[in-house]
Amino acid sequence: MYQVLTPEGELRESIEGKIDEALMLRMYKNMLRVRMFDRKSIILQRQGRMGTYAPFEGQEASQVGSAMALSPHDWLFPTYRDHAAAITHGQMMFRVFLYWMGHMEGSISPEGKKIMPPCVPIATQTVHAVGTAWASKLKGEQSVSIAYLGDGATSEGDFHESLNFAGVYKVPVIFFCQNNGYAISVPFEKQSASKTIAQRADAYDMKGVRIDGNDIFAVWLTVKKAVERGIKGEGPTLIEAITFRYGAHTTADDPKKYRAQELLSREWREKRDPLKRLQLFLQKKGLWNEIMEEQWLKEINIQIDEELAKAESYPKSKPGDMFTHVYAEMPWHIREQQKELQNILDKEGKK
Repeated sequence: MYQVLTPEGELRESIEGKIDEALMLRMYKNMLRVRMFDRKSIILQRQGRMGTYAPFEGQEASQVGSAMALSPHDWLFPTYRDHAAAITHGQMMFRVFLYWMGHMEGSISPEGKKIMPPCVPIATQTVHAVGTAWASKLKGEQSVSIAYLGDGATSEGDFHESLNFAGVYKVPVIFFCQNNGYAISVPFEKQSASKTIAQRADAYDMKGVRIDGNDIFAVWLTVKKAVERGIKGEGPTLIEAITFRYGAHTTADDPKKYRAQELLSREWREKRDPLKRLQLFLQKKGLWNEIMEEQWLKEINIQIDEELAKAESYPKSKPGDMFTHVYAEMPWHIREQQKELQNILDKEGKK
């Protein structure tokens, strides 16, 4: 397993000329921002101000580090849990809030950003990522596609079809698997006979790398290399990032039923936390102290509250919204369905 920054905040290899102090600070602030966003979202769900939510705390290094290694014109395909990656790549926080509040507009990415809507079906986003990567290659574009997935997705047929196609056509795509150890309630060892996910890359003749997913330096450097490989025409990369989600699969889940929740969460939080290890490293370099942390948190919380206010002031969704943002030009049969729904709503006196 590739590791650059140890849990104690020590370097295992030199990063001179690769990661400067400005980048380190941006990494830390981005991780801090999305962690606060995640905690706020859970509170909002518990207060009934947002629907079921999929938390990611513990996986910040994997999502932030990988997204920061991308170029603005690269394609990003998130699952329902990768809002940290989407936010880091340019998605507005109020849009993510809108998504979990049930608004169709929560899936719209900013102008000029290639961020796809969160994918709920397992592993289907890997197929889409291969398609855009192949299109980029045919067009001669200098861009890659990155598909985020969990360890459970590697048991789906779409995952293997995607790797096979990507390998055959050597498309510039990155399969970024965050191995949390559990596909909801099933331990990885009960899903697969292979000891790692990265080793599956050999079957498709592509680069496979297994990294410490809580080490943002290792994540950033690995994805950076994968991007360069893709653009050079050297084909796809499968990255297995070993990490752990502290909380439940979603706010509707009870992880205590299938794993030693308190023991595992405490073990990972106390000894392998992605923010803590970077904080230790920055502190040794004189780039972090408690006063700075308090100021950053204050700024972040103000930003989150502003984004939340924007989302909560958004007009309430209507049943007819399901027809919006699907087709550029609506087909006749969908238009008929839209009219049928409107007739039903009119009869019931609803808008």
